[in-house]
Amino acid sequence: MHLDAAHMTSLFENATEGIILVNQRGEIVLANPSAGRMFGYEPEDLIGQQIEILIPERFNTYHHHHRDGFYQKPSNRVMGQGRDLYGKKKDGTDLPVEVSLSHYKKEDEIFVIAFIVDITKRKEIESSMLQQKRELEKITDKIRQLNASLEVKVEERTLILKEALQKLEQSQLELSEALDKERQLNEIKSRFVSMASHEFRTPLSTVLSSASLLAKYKAGEEQEKRDKHIQRIKNSVNHLNDILEDFLSLGKLNEGKVDKVAGQVSLKEVILDTMDEMRGILKKDQFFDFQCDSDCNACTDKKLFKNILINLISNASKFSDEGKKILIRSKVEDDNVIVSVTDEGIGISDEDQQHLFSSFFRGANATNIQGTGLGLHIVKSYIDLLGGDVGLKSTLNTGTTITFTIPVNLPETE
Repeated sequence: MHLDAAHMTSLFENATEGIILVNQRGEIVLANPSAGRMFGYEPEDLIGQQIEILIPERFNTYHHHHRDGFYQKPSNRVMGQGRDLYGKKKDGTDLPVEVSLSHYKKEDEIFVIAFIVDITKRKEIESSMLQQKRELEKITDKIRQLNASLEVKVEERTLILKEALQKLEQSQLELSEALDKERQLNEIKSRFVSMASHEFRTPLSTVLSSASLLAKYKAGEEQEKRDKHIQRIKNSVNHLNDILEDFLSLGKLNEGKVDKVAGQVSLKEVILDTMDEMRGILKKDQFFDFQCDSDCNACTDKKLFKNILINLISNASKFSDEGKKILIRSKVEDDNVIVSVTDEGIGISDEDQQHLFSSFFRGANATNIQGTGLGLHIVKSYIDLLGGDVGLKSTLNTGTTITFTIPVNLPETE
């Protein structure tokens, strides 16, 4: 069915889309009322005008080029796919539009029909949506920042809590250590009272009995008996002095009052001098066997080193029988001085060896031999001050070797 001219005119006049007909020269031939209203013109004012009157000036150059190209290869299509299109209103403002092109040929001339839709409202909605999107992104970003800030605060609070817990644990540990130290101190006090009462009683009894007997030996021919008891008194007094020296050394060590003074020392000479001084305490026919690879020069504390030797040699003599050898070895190896003292005495059981360097500890087989149980504890403390290590090997009824290692150069105090 064909539409008559009245229908066609009605469609053209009443269409909500703007309709503009352009000839091959780019001149507007027809424009419906909707197109006039869109661009702010009366339709008749547009007739005869170049189509570029409705194109923003910034696009005019490109539009001439595209228009010429379209006439060369005309096709029905939608303009501006993927990009925004704008027309120019009479007052010069931009008009966002959607344009579809169609064409037909009449008497060898091509005419182009442009169907134009004003999309201002759509653009406003899009702009509003974009604005809302941007606002939403800002809000999302703020939420993200708040979450990050909250996470940081949670981490900070967690760290503070963790530090508080660590301090609490440290306080509990310190309290536990303090209680342990107090318990150990009480044990040491008890052991000290027990040991002191035993160790002091024997030499004091000897002094009293010998002093009493001395008063009975008045005749000149009894001088030998008097000398015997005088020697007993001297030995007892020396033993009491040794006990007091051990107590004083322990006290200084516990209070951190033992200072170390580094100096160049020939340890070989120190060992030889100490051996000479200690020969007076050896039992009958006990003797030294000393071997040293070199002078064993070192930068260390001579006094502490000598005290270590005195304790070890004293023990070697005390726990060995008459006529036994005390072997002393010394050498330098890998920037360390290694010294060992070996006796042929009663030895130490495997069970007792693990406690031997504790204060007031005495081996089960040494209870009848005078001593405080402090000697090896003091030895280890002195060796620690010199930055060294100590160890022992022992076999019951065969003998004991105590070996200690100290650096050639005394480490600096931290």
